[in-house]
Amino acid sequence: MAAKPVDHTSYPFDLTTISAPDGSITAKFVSFGATMTELWVKDKFGKARDIILGYDDNSMLLTDPAHPVFIRRYANRIKNGTFSIPITKDPQPDGPNVYHIPLNDHDDQDTLHGGIYGWDRRNWTIVSKTTSSVTYKHVDEADEGFPGIVTAFATHSVSNGGTLKTTVHATATEKTPIMLTQHIYWNLDAFQDNSSTILDHHLQISSSKVVAVDSNAIPTGELISAPGTPFDFRKETGTKIGARWNDTVDLCGPGCQGYDNCWIYDRDSFGTSLWSDNSGIRVDISTNQPAVQVYTSYWLNTPRKLVHGGPSLNYTKWSAVAIEQEGYIDAINTPEWGVDQIYGPGKDFEWSTTYKFSNVH
Repeated sequence: MAAKPVDHTSYPFDLTTISAPDGSITAKFVSFGATMTELWVKDKFGKARDIILGYDDNSMLLTDPAHPVFIRRYANRIKNGTFSIPITKDPQPDGPNVYHIPLNDHDDQDTLHGGIYGWDRRNWTIVSKTTSSVTYKHVDEADEGFPGIVTAFATHSVSNGGTLKTTVHATATEKTPIMLTQHIYWNLDAFQDNSSTILDHHLQISSSKVVAVDSNAIPTGELISAPGTPFDFRKETGTKIGARWNDTVDLCGPGCQGYDNCWIYDRDSFGTSLWSDNSGIRVDISTNQPAVQVYTSYWLNTPRKLVHGGPSLNYTKWSAVAIEQEGYIDAINTPEWGVDQIYGPGKDFEWSTTYKFSNVH
């Protein structure tokens, strides 16, 4: 008898669980946004903890304001929700080859994460899965105003030794900007040990420069030298996120304390590490992307999962950190950088990030 074809029909909040053969790591995903909803790794005592934020009711992702999401066609911000191809500085609204994306940030002065209904608000289709991997497909038909149809395949996989890897391959029918990220909110203590913030987490970023931005978090075109400033996280021994906390007022925007900034990786090392002494959980992140956005969740205010003490308690400011591997932010409006984020026929987009978990004592 011939084998029955596999039915890969997926529904927005179907749950897919993948685990490494050695039991070191388990991740759960829903097809809505190809979003990771749980990530279980073992602490220094051998106990598994769910170290990412999310919801017990995943349908809340439909209206979630904090975006604990996977990716969009263009991550971070786009100045005035406008860009041109080829890219130009301050394109005229009615100029040739100028595109307009819905405004949804800073009182509708710019676009954040690709528009109102980005890829995180779409139902992806499962095209293959095993016990340790799942691959999703999404076809973006440019309904947010971007040119061209983009077809993306995203694969999440886990392996022995506590490793999670995510890759994205995207093709486009015509020239269009693509700049993706994975927007995971991390708390490596999982809100245990009387720990409710990530200020005591250690952070190491292989970067000596940060993108300078204006009050709307739009790049000015300049880069800030990190050494000697609160942006310096280069020490291999790590620096506590809250070590220079009093110096971070307004760094993430007017009235905001903490970080929401883009570090450009030094050429010889693309990576970030985060660890906690309380749980002993450490994650070393390596990527093929040139930059990382670190956001210490100042504006966060959503119900916690039950496993994190919810739902009567909320995730609030500084309770997690997002570490988003990505390209130069808004490079499509900053031609002086000479960064090409335009893809199309003959030029595919590739995004890859590996998260390796271990324990510190």
